[in-house]
Amino acid sequence: MELTKMTMTAYIDLLNSDAPAPGGGSASALCGAQGAALVSMVAGLTIGKKKYPLDQELCIEVAQKTSKLKDALLTQVDKDTEAFNLVSAAFKLPKETDAEKAARSKAIADATLVATEVPFETMRLCLETLQYTKSLIGHSNTSAASDLGVSALNLICCMKGAWLNVLINLGGLNDEAKANDFRSKGEKMVASAQKEAEEIYKATLEIL
Repeated sequence: MELTKMTMTAYIDLLNSDAPAPGGGSASALCGAQGAALVSMVAGLTIGKKKYPLDQELCIEVAQKTSKLKDALLTQVDKDTEAFNLVSAAFKLPKETDAEKAARSKAIADATLVATEVPFETMRLCLETLQYTKSLIGHSNTSAASDLGVSALNLICCMKGAWLNVLINLGGLNDEAKANDFRSKGEKMVASAQKEAEEIYKATLEIL
């Protein structure tokens, strides 16, 4: 089942059900995809407008980059649910014999690593998108200024939501050094994203 191929109503209804997936990780990635799409839209609404001659090159670049980021974040919607399903499948493996227990433990560890890596990648994509959003403040169609603010709100939701999904898996990692690396880098990304999003939102209010 590809979540991104579903209608909006079907996806929301599935999220509303008692199915364990999709969950917060997929929802966070979708917020990120919306944020990226909004930035691309604002750039597109500036391209070709005579009122913004000095911003054309920037907006063309941002439109191209954020469109690709939107696609990448949409991919994360499905990847996150797939990662959850891997973990669930690993826990259901037989554990009667020592060999089965060893195989099950390895499968759980491998799946947990994937379930950590996927939202961590969502965070990375999100932060990159936020930086493009910020670059358009004061350099894009002012009629769409509010959309940059909404983009920032979607992206900080994506970032913090993905971070929660990284954190919930860290305890299940066998490699303590790797877990510490995720935590250290993740905390820095969240702090950076928070700063970027607040600056974008504040600048948007000033424009409005």
